[in-house]
Amino acid sequence: MRICVFGAGAVGSHFAVRLARAGHDVSCVMRGAHLEAVKAGGLTLRVGNDAFEARMNASSDPDDLGPQDAVICTLKATGLPSFAEGLQPLLAEDTAVVFAQNGVPWWYDIGLSPKHPPVPDLAFLDPGGRLRAAIPRQLIVGGVVFSSNEVIAPGVVANLSPERNRLLIGECDDRPSERVARLRAALCEAAIESPDVAQIRESIWSKLLTNMSMSVLCVLTGLTARAVRDDPDLAGIVPRLLDEANSIAQSCFPEVKRVTRTGPAPDHKPSILQDYELGRAMEIDVLVRAPAAFARAAGLSTPTLDMMAALATRQARSKGLYKG
Repeated sequence: MRICVFGAGAVGSHFAVRLARAGHDVSCVMRGAHLEAVKAGGLTLRVGNDAFEARMNASSDPDDLGPQDAVICTLKATGLPSFAEGLQPLLAEDTAVVFAQNGVPWWYDIGLSPKHPPVPDLAFLDPGGRLRAAIPRQLIVGGVVFSSNEVIAPGVVANLSPERNRLLIGECDDRPSERVARLRAALCEAAIESPDVAQIRESIWSKLLTNMSMSVLCVLTGLTARAVRDDPDLAGIVPRLLDEANSIAQSCFPEVKRVTRTGPAPDHKPSILQDYELGRAMEIDVLVRAPAAFARAAGLSTPTLDMMAALATRQARSKGLYKG
């Protein structure tokens, strides 16, 4: 397959190496020192003591890469306006445009089953409707990433979760499709788990459970997810956060498996905390404001989440990392 990874930072670079080594025609849209290193010597993926190298086309200009079978967008939600501007040269008639972002996606209401409870106004996730105008709805494919990675040097990315690297994908209307089946097969061939998913939004909420609760608490404390879970001073807070998060997710999908304080927690800093510490724009809208909007639409009381969200938003504003 011809596959372009758009916004190939840590996660995207990891996937690009694996897909290229599996024999696919992989290209990347990236920038800066990372781009220059890839042009000069390719991408290197480090997993423990092992290093895997791959050469591929890379550019900051999508015009250089041409139409693709699939475009996997691994930009943060805060970077999607640049994706809307640059996507067109990569599109063919049936290109799968995979949005592999955290949180509630901008396209949530597109192709939604009529059985789904009423959805709140999510226009703030796509200001001015730029993404809706640029991306044909029939090309939209949802994605949920489970993979922890870090760019440790230009052209070099380290995978921090060798036991768990997944990209769940599905059409935005959950219909079976040949292009999604082909891409799932390609991902699995590349050692990126991608099992069948019946409802992509259920998978989105399953991951969002911890992002909207534990990850926000990590921002406020500076701790890893495991440290937050195991901190005795937070023993009374974490269960309340998770109970409220579970209630929001299950108001949309009752079958979503509940997350509890005793569940697994990775010993690394979530991406929203990394963004805060590195001075990058924070995904407050998709991880905080959007879940709160769903809670209000469902008539749910979420006082602990609301307080944590307000504190995290204030913290982000004070550092100039959120202007919503």
